[in-house]
Amino acid sequence: MSIALALVAMLLELCFGYPERLFSAIGHPVSWMGRLIDALDRSFNRETAGPKTRRLAGALGLLAVLALVAAIALVAQYELWRLRFGFLPLALLAGAFIAQRSLHRHVADVADALDKGGLDSGRAAVAHIVGRDPDSLDAAGVARAAIETLAENFSDAIVAPVIWLVIGGLPGIAMYKAINTADSMIGHRTARHEAFGWAAARLDDLVNLPASRLSALLLIAAAALSRNASSGAAWRAVRRDAPRHRSLNAGYPEAAMAGALKLSLAGPRVYGMVFVDDIFVGEGRTDANAADIRRALALYRWADGLLIVVLAAASALLTAPI
Repeated sequence: MSIALALVAMLLELCFGYPERLFSAIGHPVSWMGRLIDALDRSFNRETAGPKTRRLAGALGLLAVLALVAAIALVAQYELWRLRFGFLPLALLAGAFIAQRSLHRHVADVADALDKGGLDSGRAAVAHIVGRDPDSLDAAGVARAAIETLAENFSDAIVAPVIWLVIGGLPGIAMYKAINTADSMIGHRTARHEAFGWAAARLDDLVNLPASRLSALLLIAAAALSRNASSGAAWRAVRRDAPRHRSLNAGYPEAAMAGALKLSLAGPRVYGMVFVDDIFVGEGRTDANAADIRRALALYRWADGLLIVVLAAASALLTAPI
């Protein structure tokens, strides 16, 4: 049933997303997790403490967050399963942790901003979805940043949540999002968070391992179905470049996207005034533009559709009478 739950959750989120009115009224489950993580960071990440103490505090804090999230999700799943028509609200709740619509919209906004408003508008739009300094980006840098974010978040915001929903039901997907949120907030190699966020960063690497590889395979398969992409170049880029990327996981979908679109992505960049020296993935051009963002979005739609087809096939196979 967890495969069917994942399939319906994806379809519901794809059709309806997370309603803006609901977000305005009560926020989002991930934002609730974020407030809890921020409170723990402010309360227990003491700069006067040593690295070992801060690392232990971060690990215990993360464990507390996961225990609370798992308990709430487990109770919600149990109570909904007891209802006669509880499957649908359970799928709606699970779909809140998947971000197909919002990811597409935010990345498309960058392409529209570059086309209609130029560099300044593009920088403003991309600032909503990337952590790097937008003022350091030229127009090609804005386009590459949007495409890289699309590739990485296809794994982190769609494929990984679906995998953990299949494995662990609502508690599985909720705990995954708690780990991923903690990593995005405190899993940075900065003076404040390198020790306190160590557990969040390492655990996020671990839980994203299967999704990053599957995301790359889905993008390669999607490239084979697309007229404007190369599956062969995507496969070669993944094999050659992904293991050399500074991120254990992000390099796989980024390399697949770069190879498929015949672009060079990643490379040196600036995050919050910190220079990151990374390799380029892919062997294509670096002068990406709004049209390339739209090509990336088309590839993303194919890959997302393939994931839905895989879930539908698996659900049909497992529920068919023997």
